Amino acid sequence: MSCEKGAGASVLKRGFTAFDTPRPPTADEWEQQKPRLRATLRRLLGDLPPLFVPKVEILKKEKFEGFTRESLVFDNGVGDTVYGYLLIPHDLQSRGPAVLYHHYHGNAYNQGKEELFLPAFTGMGNRSLVTGPELVRAGYIVFCIDAYCFGPRHFQGPAGEREEGALTEAALAKTFLWEGRTLWGMIVRDDMLALRYLLTRPEVDPDRVAALGMSMGATRSWWLAALEQQIKVVVSVACLTRYQDLIRTGDVNEHGVYYFVPGMLREKIDMESVIGLIAPRPLLTLTGAQDRGSPAAGVRIINAFQEHLYSLYGKAENFRGVLYPHVGHEFTPEMWRETLLWLQKHL
Repeated sequence: MSCEKGAGASVLKRGFTAFDTPRPPTADEWEQQKPRLRATLRRLLGDLPPLFVPKVEILKKEKFEGFTRESLVFDNGVGDTVYGYLLIPHDLQSRGPAVLYHHYHGNAYNQGKEELFLPAFTGMGNRSLVTGPELVRAGYIVFCIDAYCFGPRHFQGPAGEREEGALTEAALAKTFLWEGRTLWGMIVRDDMLALRYLLTRPEVDPDRVAALGMSMGATRSWWLAALEQQIKVVVSVACLTRYQDLIRTGDVNEHGVYYFVPGMLREKIDMESVIGLIAPRPLLTLTGAQDRGSPAAGVRIINAFQEHLYSLYGKAENFRGVLYPHVGHEFTPEMWRETLLWLQKHL
């Protein structure tokens, strides 16, 4: 049973009828589709509060080898406090490139932004390598915030400190639905607020901002870039998930409740379309073929759709999608090298 382009409609589990995403014949036609698609996605994410440039309080400045780390907080406009780290290289001579780094999930609710300073990924090989200082050494300003339910926010649900982690996540998902919102929409909205703040920093070149992440962090990166054109470069590692293929393989539960957006498939929108909103900006996708959360058949469809779009724009060099055989849900040393090379080339 296939959802490949040209295979025609097929019936997935529970009578759901699969669909193919039509490939636009020209770049102009895709550009005409983009505003309508973005508007639909914003509607499906829920009745989200207005966006603004948050007023940030810097709690602490700490000197590390090669950079200063600012610990900061801001109110996201609905009474929730967002915590973040901003890493600024010591040798910065003028406005520089920045990476908006999105931490992963992994049920590591206490971790969040601390990922920047931990050997967080399995399969990384060199256990002394940590992503935050490594990105700073490569010349980037780095900004990372705690998503809902992570870091100091793992108590930030209706029950307060009586519940934490997964219970906070479940309670927030339910509460936001009552409010006409989605947990995923609110997570992405916080990332939008973080981007707006980052663009105001005098150290940052606003034309050189990338989004990067693994797993949930990857998904946060390409959703943000799809909706916010100020993101100029994207790296997605270990999460390139096509909804229809998750249904087909029966692996829907490889993702937590935070991930789901009502009405996507009813609107005939799958992830190749969402990710396609990034074109023709530089996009790198790195995925393990054995990752059950990103079924390989769906990864191939998503990557092929991007290859088509980027060729329409005459920017084939701005897209690279790699599917690694014998690799699962991992951020491997080879993936890390690809990440740094992509940022060096395009940012």
